[in-house]
This record gives sequence, structure tokens and C-alpha cells, in this order.
Amino acid sequence: MTLPADVRFPSIDGLRAFEAAARLGSFERAADELNVTASAVSKRVSTVEDLLGASLLVRGGKVLGLSALGKEYLEQVRAALGLLAAVPLHRRASQRVERLRVCAPPTFARQILVPALASFTGAHPQIELEIVLSVPYLDQGADDAQIEVRHGDLAAHGGDVLMQDRVVPLASPSLLSTLGPLSAAADLAGLPLLRTPLEPWAPLFEAAGLWSLEEPATGPRLVDLGLLLEAAASGQGVAPGRPSLARQWLRSGALQPLFGIQAEARTQYYIATASPQGPASVFADWLREVCAAAAQEGAELLSRRS
Repeated sequence: MTLPADVRFPSIDGLRAFEAAARLGSFERAADELNVTASAVSKRVSTVEDLLGASLLVRGGKVLGLSALGKEYLEQVRAALGLLAAVPLHRRASQRVERLRVCAPPTFARQILVPALASFTGAHPQIELEIVLSVPYLDQGADDAQIEVRHGDLAAHGGDVLMQDRVVPLASPSLLSTLGPLSAAADLAGLPLLRTPLEPWAPLFEAAGLWSLEEPATGPRLVDLGLLLEAAASGQGVAPGRPSLARQWLRSGALQPLFGIQAEARTQYYIATASPQGPASVFADWLREVCAAAAQEGAELLSRRS
């Protein structure tokens, strides 16, 4: 829609002052409603009248009156203000909302982020979160995210590490019941090992002294750490798992650590991008605390099950 070049728009403040003064019958009462002085209301109405080249209010006496033109104009102004008031973004509550888009890998989002979200939204109701999932193996995130969590080689990419994760071999009681007695870490070589490109077995093989053992070459290739843990919990094999991500299975006993061996994870979760101030900074500080608590609980669960 193209507006005519000769259209003259009065200010919104002027229209609101006119509508309030006409409805309430005095500049003083309009001033109380609008939180300004009576003089300011009068000046705003006068500005509208000057723009129109006509009087809208009849001044004199104790109560303001409307001119004939003012009565007609008032109905038009009320309709226009009503349309503007109906726009959600014009409401004060909407204006106070700060929107924050967070992008995170699927398992991290499900096992670390989402379970703790209530504490963030309760403390920061003015921040409206949108959580989107990345595709970590393909290194695909969300270009418009204000804060992005990634999983990978921190040394290669740089960022703010969230957890110094450990990896342990995890298996379900149902699987262990079919394998017979396991006595030493060397028994790992004879177990059905689940595989994923996101979590190599090599660090655990080294911790177990199995230097010649190679990555498993058969079985489903699970390109998601959550799927890896689900497969282990369903008895399909032994997984190289992180206690911080496997807390729900460790709590319930659905997964158990084997042989008391563990190794430092070769990849970490880290904040790749985050605005240094505003909602992103607030969220990043909160997320560091959440990750520290998750890592601590994972370590405690591991010590109980070992």
C-alpha cells in the first residue's frame, strides 16, 4: 500500500491525549491516566489541532467539550488506536520479552539442557527461549542462534568448554546376565561393542591396556550419543558412554559401568558462539552451572555403581 504524499500524521501521544481528554472531560484527569502533566496533555492536543487546522475541544468551563469536528474525529481516532492496541508487539508485556535462540546437539539438549530448563525460566521469565537441535556429525547448526553449543574437538575449533567429560564402558544388566562372569578389563575384547563415530573406543582400550584392539567394524553405526545409550540400555551391546549423559540410566540401574575403567573423552561439549552480554550471556552463565552439576552427579553415580 502506497500512502499519498500529502498525508500528515499526528503523533500517537497526541491522539492518546485527545482521546483521554475527550473521554474524561478534563486535562487533569487525562494527565493522571497518562502519567504526564495536565500542561503536557494540553500541548499534545494543541499539536494535533494545529496539524488539522481545526479545534477539536471546546475549552471553557469545568468540563471540556467536543466541537462538531471533534466528535467525528474522536470516533475515527478510537478506531485507529484500537487497531494499534490489538497488535501483540505493542503491548508492554511483549516489549519486555527478550527472545533467545539456543542451538545444541540432540543428546546434550535432552539429557543436560531440557531437564534443567525450569530453573532458568523461573529465574528469568522475561527471556523467551527457543531450543533448536544441531546435527553434530555433519557440523550443522543454526545460523541465527544467539548461543550455540557444539560437541567436538575443542582444540581444533576453540570455544568455552562446558564439561571435562570422562568415558566408561556401560552395559545393561540383561546383557551382562547372558555373558557369564567378567573378571578383568581384558574381557572387554570379547564383548559385543556398540560403535559410533562420535565416541571412539580407543581411549578405553588404552585405559584397559588393550593396545592392539581396534574399533569395532560390525553392527549398527549410531550417529547420535543418545541412540548409543538407548541401544546399550536395551541390551544390544556395550557402549562407550559419558556418565553426565547417562545419568537417567545410571540412576535406574538400566546401565552399569564395567571393570572400573574410565578415560578422558577426546571431544567435549563447548559454547561455540555466544553474545558477550544480554540474554545470551545470562544463559551461558546458567548453562555452565547446569553442566557442572551434571558432571558432578555423573561422577557420583559412577562411584556408587563401580
